[in-house]
Amino acid sequence: MDSPHVTVTVRLFSVAKDLGGFEDEVFRLLPGSKADDVMEELSRRNPQFNKWRDSIRLAVNHEYVANDHALHDGDEVAVIPPVSGG
Repeated sequence: MDSPHVTVTVRLFSVAKDLGGFEDEVFRLLPGSKADDVMEELSRRNPQFNKWRDSIRLAVNHEYVANDHALHDGDEVAVIPPVSGG
């Protein structure tokens, strides 16, 4: 029997962590959810995420993915904003 949700661990870094108010959190998403659905949920929780959406990269299980990447139960989704360094 299929689960009524997909459970993923969301990891936030840098400014995303500041906006989200957490470093690691488990999200329960609808079956068929895509990587971008994590950004939708984050933006719902804090609309400030919307201004970063075009520059944030998403990685699933340590690999960068497109926003339409299908999520599976147990995936780890990293939300990585642009970084600067010197």
